[in-house]
Amino acid sequence: MTHRLSLLLWSCLLFVPAISLAEEPVVKLKAGDRIVFLGDSITQGGAGPNGYVTMIRQALDKKHADLKIEVIGAGISGNKVPDLQRRVDKDVIAKKPTIVFIYIGINDVWHGEKDPARGTLPDAFVTGLKEVIGKCRDAGATVVLCTPSVIGEKLDGANSLDAKLDQYSDLSRKLAKELKLPLCDLRKAFLEHIKANNKDNAEKGILTSDRVHLNLAGNQFVADTMLKTLDQ
Repeated sequence: MTHRLSLLLWSCLLFVPAISLAEEPVVKLKAGDRIVFLGDSITQGGAGPNGYVTMIRQALDKKHADLKIEVIGAGISGNKVPDLQRRVDKDVIAKKPTIVFIYIGINDVWHGEKDPARGTLPDAFVTGLKEVIGKCRDAGATVVLCTPSVIGEKLDGANSLDAKLDQYSDLSRKLAKELKLPLCDLRKAFLEHIKANNKDNAEKGILTSDRVHLNLAGNQFVADTMLKTLDQ
């Protein structure tokens, strides 16, 4: 190889766009997709008129009307991972999904604050998620795993359960990496947004109405964040 050709090749390599190995996998949409959103009361509310599930349905209908994608909410108030294990067959698998978003963890942490027996211990959280994910994948669905978001909107570290939510979010992140799942990191997204927008250090009102459940801005934020995991 001549010196001039060698320099030319190196010059070309310098201008090749970098590919980030840290980028989350993107779910390819296709005709006839059935997307199920599995979770707790946040997802139950998300299926309402101004909820994030409805917003995602509207966005996909507008942009991909030709694909005829069906969007299904499957949230139940108070649910934890063990509850998802009990109802995944009836409320998810029976609906023949091709994509399943799992947004869970708030009650697993919150219910265990005063009585650990009412929450979900870390090992059971991971084991239970693995079972739910395995059933969805065995049924042919792609699973998008979401981290739990917030219990209180004071700045990072100022809410009583922040450390616990960070721990369970890390469990979800590690599980997504282990199982090679697309990850929707709502915990990270919420904290970054709150840090930039909660100038008065309010405990609610930025993305939530009551420290947990989403207000209109929160529903739009979750919808926008989840849509980023889909190839549009």
